[in-house]
Amino acid sequence: GVAVVGGVHGAAHRTRGRAGAACPGGSLAHMAIDVTDATFQTEVIDRSYQVPVVVDLWAPWCGPCRTLGPILEKVVDATGGKVVLAKVDTDQNPGVARAFQVQSIPAVYAIQNGQPVDGFLGAQPEHMIQQFIDSLVPTEEQSMLVRLIDEGTEGSLRAALEMEPGNEDAIVALAELLVARGDNEEALGLLARIPETDRTRHVAALARTGMVPDDDHDATLTALLDQVKGDDEARQKFLDILELMGPDDPRTASYRKQLTARLF
Repeated sequence: GVAVVGGVHGAAHRTRGRAGAACPGGSLAHMAIDVTDATFQTEVIDRSYQVPVVVDLWAPWCGPCRTLGPILEKVVDATGGKVVLAKVDTDQNPGVARAFQVQSIPAVYAIQNGQPVDGFLGAQPEHMIQQFIDSLVPTEEQSMLVRLIDEGTEGSLRAALEMEPGNEDAIVALAELLVARGDNEEALGLLARIPETDRTRHVAALARTGMVPDDDHDATLTALLDQVKGDDEARQKFLDILELMGPDDPRTASYRKQLTARLF
């Protein structure tokens, strides 16, 4: 099956128009990728974390697809690689078609960071397609932000946070650098700026405990169990260690049960 992120069909409800007819595929431009059920995860979902991917769902028997295909290819090509076009023959790849809950083709979806962000149904005039693609091309400022975060130095991450103080990627990366050199309080202050997620919880746990994730935590956890009921600090430390051990550690669930038994 095709592993497609949840809600992928949601973009269908934000469509820009519907075409009655349908059509053959036309020749593929150099920049377009043929995507199958097997390659969808890699070529579309994974790639969309680096660059916006426009998915063109078509079939050889569909008339409007022949009109739309070359226009899409031309407009996407003009972005010089800032947007990628992925073409999916729905006859050959029913898994992708099902994932998008396609009712009619051509159907076009824009995917960014693994999620559909926009889409339209049916053949559209070139100026509409141009607007659609333009809205996906990152601004110079967005491109600069990505470059700074990718560089990953303390200086570049602080510069990224001056541009966008609430950027989770920059905050988590900088917090990890700070924890690594022992500046745990500053790391926790940074993490407090943004809503808690799995990523922030893990780094915050590292900052609070100052522990290496591969420590053998059994002795510490066993000692803490006697303190958790009346001591908030002990309880937080216990939870932080479980966070560092992670759900894959077979001991984590057992210790969570023991904690619950002590608290209630």
